[in-house]
Amino acid sequence: MLKAKTPKYGRVKRELDKRAPKLVETGKKTLILQGTKTSNVLNTVLSEIYHLKRDNAIRYTRKNDSIRPFESGGETSLEFFSMKTDCSMFVYGSTSKKRPDNLVIGRTYDHHIYDLIEVGVENFKRMDSFTYDKKLAPQAGSKPFIVFSGEAFESVDELKHLKEVLLELLRGEVVDNLNLAGLGRVYVCTAISSNRVFLTHCAMRLKKSGTIVPRIELVEIGPSMDFVVRRHRLPNESLKKEAMKTAKDKLHKKIKNVSKDALQGKLGKIYVPDQKVGEMVLPNKAKGVKRERREAKVKNSNNERASKKQKEDS
Repeated sequence: MLKAKTPKYGRVKRELDKRAPKLVETGKKTLILQGTKTSNVLNTVLSEIYHLKRDNAIRYTRKNDSIRPFESGGETSLEFFSMKTDCSMFVYGSTSKKRPDNLVIGRTYDHHIYDLIEVGVENFKRMDSFTYDKKLAPQAGSKPFIVFSGEAFESVDELKHLKEVLLELLRGEVVDNLNLAGLGRVYVCTAISSNRVFLTHCAMRLKKSGTIVPRIELVEIGPSMDFVVRRHRLPNESLKKEAMKTAKDKLHKKIKNVSKDALQGKLGKIYVPDQKVGEMVLPNKAKGVKRERREAKVKNSNNERASKKQKEDS
């Protein structure tokens, strides 16, 4: 039996704890890399995707000739890089005569390929080509709105898959509470046809509306491009079932005399011992005691007067 190795240094232990499975997962990191042949347009697309996801992305600029998605044996390097960088998403760019300006976006589960979707980039406009007020530029770390417009996102299987992948790619870390001051940009995805999606990046401009809620205008700040869906591969049912499992919460220690009700909420039982009121010693300053003393004093004085009269009569 092999002996399990334990980390010797605290830094290694902390790094392994970060990569260990968690009950509530943190934000997903994205690996951005390229193949042997790329065009200037594709290099700019990869650079600007990295610029938009700088906080949670890793960019490889070397050419990788051993990566061939959708082919048997060509995904081993992707899985290795995913394990090395601890990235659960990747964007791979390559170009060829058959598939020019090709992007492959995929997700991994347990550092194995989960699903893939391949799109072609057309009508690309970089950020520098847009003119706008630089005060509207979104700040680093701001959370975006993501809008999917078009019925095809609900009816076409390829666009359904693309919607899931883009949502994972663009939204960043999932949070419970959000400061409205940190919302300053919008990703707009519009389904033009059954295999074409227009993606653009906009900034939000708040204007007066005469009410408490401001009027919002969108200013295009780039980049913008068309995605043409080419190939896609859904996950296996067994792998999908395993990936969708949710860990049970830790068993809470049972609290005595506390129960929960659907209507009344949290209920508790209080046990009070028998109170022996007759044996309780009342304080001297109690009003009831003072009254009894006054009544007893008046009664004693009346008795004394009655006894004196009897003596005088006798």
